[in-house]
Amino acid sequence: MTLQRLLAEGRLRRQPTSSGEIAVLFRVVDRDLADARAAGVSDDRRFATAYNAALQAVAIALRAEGYRTAGVAHHRTTISTLPMILGPDAASTADYLDACRSKRNTVDYDGIGIATGSDVLELIDEAERLRATVEAWLTEQHPDLT
Repeated sequence: MTLQRLLAEGRLRRQPTSSGEIAVLFRVVDRDLADARAAGVSDDRRFATAYNAALQAVAIALRAEGYRTAGVAHHRTTISTLPMILGPDAASTADYLDACRSKRNTVDYDGIGIATGSDVLELIDEAERLRATVEAWLTEQHPDLT
């Protein structure tokens, strides 16, 4: 799969971005990481919030490449672009995030007590690493957007 194929299938559309939009998305990632660490909130909600932080980190890379998701399955499409943009080393991160996407769907729509504290901490760690990776990639590949 390639970005061009996703574009041809209608799962992506071209849309330029700006340094302002990228800055806002980084602030969303940072807010959600902070909220995911909040005490007194259920592990399910903390997991969903940490997942959103990771998803937005991937969205930063996608937006920097000049694309936005379209059609159905926005989260799945966004996550699937990670190794297309960052390279094959990001495939395991994309696989992990896709598993988290499924769990987040269960958390949000089908039940309670789904995520554990260790699930949350693992996802926060992954989202932090991903944020740093995307920021370094952005500085190298799209310095005009930093």
